[in-house]
Amino acid sequence: MMQTDATGPLWTLSATALGRRYAAGTASPVAAARACLDRAEAVNPGLNALVAVDPEGAARAAAASAARWAAGRPLGPLDGVPVTIKDSLNVAGFATGWGSRLYAGQGADRDETPVARLRAAGAVILGKTNVPELTVQGYTGNPVSGVTRNPWDPALTPGGSSGGAVAAVAAGIGPLALGTDAGGSIRRPASHTGLVGLKPTAGRVPRTGGLPPIMLDLEVVGPMARTVDDLAALMRILGAADPNAVAPNGFGSFGTAAMPERPLRILHVPAFGTAPVDPEIADSVAEAAGRLAGLGHRVETGRFDAATAITEAWPILGQAGIAWLMRAHPGRRDDLGPDIRALAEAGAALSAADLFDVQRMALALRQDLAALFAAHDLLMTPTAAALPWRAEDTHPERIAGVPVGPRGSATFTGFVNAAGCPGISIPCRPSRAGLPIGFQLVAPWGRDEALVAMAAAYEAAHPWRMLWEGGAP
Repeated sequence: MMQTDATGPLWTLSATALGRRYAAGTASPVAAARACLDRAEAVNPGLNALVAVDPEGAARAAAASAARWAAGRPLGPLDGVPVTIKDSLNVAGFATGWGSRLYAGQGADRDETPVARLRAAGAVILGKTNVPELTVQGYTGNPVSGVTRNPWDPALTPGGSSGGAVAAVAAGIGPLALGTDAGGSIRRPASHTGLVGLKPTAGRVPRTGGLPPIMLDLEVVGPMARTVDDLAALMRILGAADPNAVAPNGFGSFGTAAMPERPLRILHVPAFGTAPVDPEIADSVAEAAGRLAGLGHRVETGRFDAATAITEAWPILGQAGIAWLMRAHPGRRDDLGPDIRALAEAGAALSAADLFDVQRMALALRQDLAALFAAHDLLMTPTAAALPWRAEDTHPERIAGVPVGPRGSATFTGFVNAAGCPGISIPCRPSRAGLPIGFQLVAPWGRDEALVAMAAAYEAAHPWRMLWEGGAP
């Protein structure tokens, strides 16, 4: 249900709407934090989106923000806005459990860089959101904290690995969430819960002080939100130029790009090779392609099967990363859940040639994408190949009647990480049962603002339902 800026409980409002209310003196960060915490108390027992909450810390941060707004000296437009942080990012004062018995109870004494940026901008950190173990699966559940459920149907998954993050935002536990994406872990969960989610260009959001990088720089930090304005506001904080970065990321401050005057050339790819796609998703995304054409853009339907090879090989990278991680935990393989233990064992059996072959595929993919982007401005695909499935299952067994493996629903996302390009998931028409569906737009390296501008234009022309309020969708 769409909420206006002027009505509804504070937990229903967008981040930018809250900022306007703070500036006008018609709402307080203290009241907004309390409203979101009360909402969490009401809905989290059924969703399991949050694994840790800090009411006292949130109250202190909100009170400090309220004082700044009263004095006319806010730290920025998101000062006092409640946010949640994925439990694979270090937040001072919280444990970073990573969904694993390997890390359960291990506290963080400082914020990871993106979290520090949020805190410096005055955001109120409510708590941490659930993840699959080591964030390497496309659903959200782990041996420590259990299974997270989709607000639109609690019997189903919100996807993963940022499943707790999207469930929190979709259910009103804060309008913004910070997550990570190593193969679609922001975009696919966003599509499963009716949110907009951005996987930034590699290097756009600086990272220091985090967990062991089992996916190297293929994993990036990014935002999930109910509105494009909120997502852009968060990215202006996360993606600001960082003169103190160990390796300069080559970006200036994140801006708000206007849509170019000329029509954009968009290649709509309904499927990769013979990989199945749920028919309802295919129909909804095709409709969205028509709507983009209706906005004046040149939309062509075609193929891009060059992504197929890297998609099939993608699990090798996670397997190798987990095997590497376990070198720091000798004798603790039995502390892993059975699925992750199997990945570690598979990774230990890999050869250098196996990893080199994936790197070769990534190089070929980048060359193929360069050719694609010479003729098109954006690539459009479904975000996920499957609608949400049973919450306890790591993946759907079948898509469109075809048996699939663990990455069957993730066909369209991993190649974007391999290329380092930005990708965004934008809600489109939901399924007949009311389950959210998203489409993905991918841009050339560094064109993050173009994706956000396109998402804003689409949202303005075709507003989406963005907030689950606890009843039937």
